[in-house]
Amino acid sequence: MVNNNVVKLKKIWNHPITNYLKSQWFFYCLAIFIVIARFAPNFARDGGLIKGEYSIGYGAVAWIFLQSGLSMTTRRLMANMTNWRAHITIMMISFLVTSAIVFGFCCAIKASNNNQIDDWVLIGLILTSTCPTTVASNVIMTANAGGNDLLCVCEVVIGNLLGTFITPAMVQLYTSTSEFSFGNPAANSGISQLYRRVIKQVGLSVFVPLFAGQVTQNIFPNQTQIYLSFLKRYHIKIGSYMLLLIMFSSFSTAFYQKSFTSVSHVCIIFICFFNVGLYLLFTLICYLFSRPLIILRIFPKTPTKTGLFDIYYYSYKLLRPFYYSKRDTICIMFCGAAKTAALGVSLITSQYGDDKTHLGKLLVPLILYQSEQVIVASWFVPLFRRWAADEIEEMTENENDDEIISQTSKISTVKDDANYRSGELNSLSSPSDTGLRNEIYT
Repeated sequence: MVNNNVVKLKKIWNHPITNYLKSQWFFYCLAIFIVIARFAPNFARDGGLIKGEYSIGYGAVAWIFLQSGLSMTTRRLMANMTNWRAHITIMMISFLVTSAIVFGFCCAIKASNNNQIDDWVLIGLILTSTCPTTVASNVIMTANAGGNDLLCVCEVVIGNLLGTFITPAMVQLYTSTSEFSFGNPAANSGISQLYRRVIKQVGLSVFVPLFAGQVTQNIFPNQTQIYLSFLKRYHIKIGSYMLLLIMFSSFSTAFYQKSFTSVSHVCIIFICFFNVGLYLLFTLICYLFSRPLIILRIFPKTPTKTGLFDIYYYSYKLLRPFYYSKRDTICIMFCGAAKTAALGVSLITSQYGDDKTHLGKLLVPLILYQSEQVIVASWFVPLFRRWAADEIEEMTENENDDEIISQTSKISTVKDDANYRSGELNSLSSPSDTGLRNEIYT
């Protein structure tokens, strides 16, 4: 009887529906953390009990990039750093395209004179659209979807460093118009302090742990592989755990600053649906920018160089790479559509200096966008992974081939060394050479 019950429980536990429910553990944990943040916001907020701006803002993010540094080969990381086409595409979408679209929507909403939508929330939407890509979630989602996570790390570093300069300039551009001049940051004296703090945060939470991971994996490759194998064997997803903590801290800060109670429920509901629509639209735009069909029509076949002034050949070399691979496209879709709250909160609060009157309303769109982009992106992960299955399989085979070649090279080196030593020993044939032979052997 007991055995039958155990068999039934195993069947239920391994049922497809149960497996699906288990796979959604991230959202259960997120819901729990949001409830805790609602009733105990002082625990993980910026300046709270555990000093969330340091313990989570630095610690959790640093662990994510330390993990990236340990698992990414230096050669491929450097190769992706030089992928200037992808950098241009993502930066253009992240800062120019997304902000221009949101500004257009906000102008239309403002012109409708709907009293249910707070004007300062619209300013918050504009501020959100000018923020750089998020620091942690897009790296995790890209890796889970089988995308080019090496390129994603590069975009995080470049995007957030550029964002410290581009975001304030974009905010000034959009709030200098007559419709939103009331939201122009009143105090610009804190901009230099903003740059220093953001560069410090990116340096300590991204650069240093990434560099430490790279050094560790090259100096201690065996120990690093044992550590990574341990995480894989027991399905320990450090990136997802750290992402939960980052979102927990963001919600705690928002609840503490009364962000969700400072505007009407109608406005909150509108922002929730509007953010989802924006994220889906931005993802589609990223895909269209990443794989434009016009490039395939202009360059239908690979050319061969026929002369020094072969325009088609050089045009192909310059423009054809703008039609990205599936793995690179996944990275671009996650990076281009995402917006950071970890640095975004600092970017917003610093620009407005000591004027905290409408800070809660300004942060509503950003905090909600971050949580919604994680939820929607997690839905995309299995779809993207299935779409890029062929490239993922090819990449895995290449990595295995590289590993086999590396091991073969090591074995060959050992054999050559052994043959050399054997030849040296054989050449010492006289009894008087016994001591020298022993010295060579040792």
